[in-house]
Amino acid sequence: MTDKLAELAGHYREILSGLGEDPTREGLADTPLRAAKAMQFLTRGYQQSLDELVNKAVFESAMDEMVVVQDIELYSMCEHHILPFIGKCHIAYLPQGKVLGLSKFARIVDMYARRLQIQENLTRQIAEAIESVTNARGVAVVIEAQHMCMMMRGVEKQNSLMKTSMMLGAFRKSQATRSEFLNLIQKR
Repeated sequence: MTDKLAELAGHYREILSGLGEDPTREGLADTPLRAAKAMQFLTRGYQQSLDELVNKAVFESAMDEMVVVQDIELYSMCEHHILPFIGKCHIAYLPQGKVLGLSKFARIVDMYARRLQIQENLTRQIAEAIESVTNARGVAVVIEAQHMCMMMRGVEKQNSLMKTSMMLGAFRKSQATRSEFLNLIQKR
């Protein structure tokens, strides 16, 4: 076990005690270590970089029409309450001589989602990352997510859904381009 993992497990042990639990009882004895490992996994985006993730998977292409990757599932943690938010990300870009390998879209979403985060910033980070690696004429990102911090606590609204969008380049400048993207991602 690494020092960081042991330290994090110790904090979880203190949290359990602070809640009035006995962290040594049978059902909780291994929980601090499991929780620490889970948190490291859920926030592994801090250990990744965009360059390493893309790994030169940008390819020459004559494609210059809209490319849409839809319904990329995402799991993130709200930085305000450290509770999950879960949803889907839709991405479009207008290539300009280069296209990005398909799996890299999901990896980029995961890298930023696997950090303590708010949805508004996540949407922007994904769009800016795709723009920077592809040099696209435009990038659009829409995220739809349900937030456990709103569903499990506070106002407890079970059917709430937050939608955020970020439009860069041609998607920001052209209503027609933006509308084409938004129409393509509408559920049928």
